[in-house]
Amino acid sequence: MTKTRKKELIDDLTNEFKSSNGLVVADYKGLSVPQIEELRNLARVEDVKVRVVKNTLASIALKNADMSGIELKNTNLVIWGDDQLAVCKVSAKYAKIQEDNFEIRVGYMEDEIADVAKIEALATMPSRDELIGMLLSTWMAPVTNFTIGLDALRKQKEEESA
Repeated sequence: MTKTRKKELIDDLTNEFKSSNGLVVADYKGLSVPQIEELRNLARVEDVKVRVVKNTLASIALKNADMSGIELKNTNLVIWGDDQLAVCKVSAKYAKIQEDNFEIRVGYMEDEIADVAKIEALATMPSRDELIGMLLSTWMAPVTNFTIGLDALRKQKEEESA
C-alpha cells in the first residue's frame, strides 16, 4: 500500500470515526472470509460498518478522531455506526454466533472507553423503535380495556334481552 493510499485511508477512517456515536474493536482471529462477510451482512442490515484495518492505521485514525486510549494488538476489526445500540447489538450477536473465534475487546461510547460489560449491557437495551412500540402499547391499554368492557356489556345486554 502506498503512502498516499495509507493517508487517504486514515483520513476516511478519521472522518467516519468522528461522525460515529459508537465504536467497537473485536478480535476476529480464526474467522474465515465467508464468516467475516456474514458479520458484514448482519451489520449492513443495522446500518453499521465493519472493517479490518491494520493496527497502526486504525490507531492513527482513532487518535485523529479524539478517541485516544484504545490500544490495538494482534488481529482486530472495527465496528462503528451512528446508533451506538445497533453497534453493540451487532457485536454482541455475532460474538454469540462465533463464540470461539470472535471476541469483543473494547469500545468507545459517549466520548469514553467502554469495556466489554458495558457493550453487552447496551446490547440488551431495547432500540428506539422497540421503546416507541412499548410506549404506544402503554398508551393504547386504557382504550383497549374500555372497548373490551363495552363489548362485554353489549353481550350481557343481548343475553338479558334474549
